[in-house]
Amino acid sequence: MPEESNTITIARPVGDVFAFLANGENDRQWRSGVIEMTRTGGHGVGTTYRQVVAITEFVPDQRIAFRTTKGPVRPTGTYDLRARDGSTELTFRLTVKLSGLKTLMAPMVGKTMKAEVAALTQLKRVLETG
Repeated sequence: MPEESNTITIARPVGDVFAFLANGENDRQWRSGVIEMTRTGGHGVGTTYRQVVAITEFVPDQRIAFRTTKGPVRPTGTYDLRARDGSTELTFRLTVKLSGLKTLMAPMVGKTMKAEVAALTQLKRVLETG
């Protein structure tokens, strides 16, 4: 079961970082692999996006959890936020369960997930210079 995570501190208040992450349409600004991300409905838990992910947990200024709903590999992910002296400590975690022949994809999936969570450095750059 591939799992990757990354933690970074962003020099912005937790409310600002949460609001940015809560709008999945912002993902294209910091995740290079996202070609399209369009909200198709909802707000908070149950929000759906065209990439296609569904929001499964939404705790303002603390946590956003999601799951991929289409494609051969369907990871789940979380953004966990903590206020730290006017800044935000953010952890981005991705996990996927692979079974059967899909287990052969584990090295490739792990590499992709590692690149996704490493993109937090780009998120930091966007939020701190934007």
